[in-house]
Amino acid sequence: MLEWPRSVVWVPGSLSGMPTLGSDVTFVRVTAETPQVTVGPAHPVHRRALGHWQRTMVSAVTDPSVLRDTRAAYDAVAPLYAELFSNVLEALPMERVMLAAFAELVQAHGAGPVADIGCGPGHVTAHVHALGLTTFGIDLSSEMVALARRAHPDLRFDEGSMTALDLADGVLGGILAFYSIIHTPPQQLPVAFTEFQRVLAPGGHLLLGFFAGDDALPQEFDHKVTPAYRWSPDSLTELVRQAGFVEVARMLREPHENERQFQHGQLLVRKPHKPGSPR
Repeated sequence: MLEWPRSVVWVPGSLSGMPTLGSDVTFVRVTAETPQVTVGPAHPVHRRALGHWQRTMVSAVTDPSVLRDTRAAYDAVAPLYAELFSNVLEALPMERVMLAAFAELVQAHGAGPVADIGCGPGHVTAHVHALGLTTFGIDLSSEMVALARRAHPDLRFDEGSMTALDLADGVLGGILAFYSIIHTPPQQLPVAFTEFQRVLAPGGHLLLGFFAGDDALPQEFDHKVTPAYRWSPDSLTELVRQAGFVEVARMLREPHENERQFQHGQLLVRKPHKPGSPR
């Protein structure tokens, strides 16, 4: 999930102002011809490095201790997190642009509801619902789910893990993972992407939010809640491509004043109608 401003500590009530709009935003190879965006393949250097990293990693079986620790960490900070981030989208216009594009594409396809996976206190779930989509949230943290249900009683929120979704095959028109993949150990992320592929209907869209880095390999950092990872946009795109997705668009922006000095990324991809097809 998102990380709170640098000045905020673990003491409830020690809050700082929300970030303001940064000046530097980079969009990558967007075409105006159709809703689909033309994006080239991952850079060869990133692809080779990622392939070597994957070959040297252990089996991508989800480690129960990682799930347990992440759940406990977010249970502990849930009220503070909700207080800090329930209105965060008001200060994130570029993220709102990507969410609006995602919503338009899902509505145009009309394949089913949207799951906000790693929904936290439900603020993004509610935002996308207001854009006209049928949405529900899933989160590992029972405390986050309880807060989301209280804040948005008209919406559905369930406990669950992105690596083992309690959903039938092909039932979703879209998936949001708004900074929720950042705590997943890199060797386990393919498991989550395989689950996303399974539960999405053909033509369904997936929007990923993440912290970006320049290194071809994922970089661990000390997120204020629990350890997290930064991804090169090319390396992350290659990983979702291996899971069967096709890139639609990506957005990178520079950090705001009160954010840690990492670039923020959004990656929009689509499940093809036929395996291996670009459409």
